[in-house]
Amino acid sequence: QVQFMESGGKAVQPGGSLRISCLASGFPFRKYAMAWYRQTPGKAREFVAVLGGASTVYQDYADSVKGRFTISRDNAKNTVYLQMNNLNFEDTALYFCNQLPPLESWGQGTQVTVSA
Repeated sequence: QVQFMESGGKAVQPGGSLRISCLASGFPFRKYAMAWYRQTPGKAREFVAVLGGASTVYQDYADSVKGRFTISRDNAKNTVYLQMNNLNFEDTALYFCNQLPPLESWGQGTQVTVSA
């Protein structure tokens, strides 16, 4: 059974930094590209960042986060991370991880709120 468990979200001030984590299970983690997505109320879930599996160093980011966010992974821990720097109000969202393309199963997400 595939599961994603996101954690680490909290309220931060503009310009601040935060690292969120996602523990994945139920599939051979190291073989799959992993991605972060985010969603705000009333809007569709959007892509944030992706990092390739064991056979590739491929990574890509949404234009809105390039230069500020960094995705990484620890295959020994089945965990993917998202380091977020210089946060702004538009980064406020519920953040999810999943494969790319995403599976039907999603975790609960972790809430990141940027407020003064």
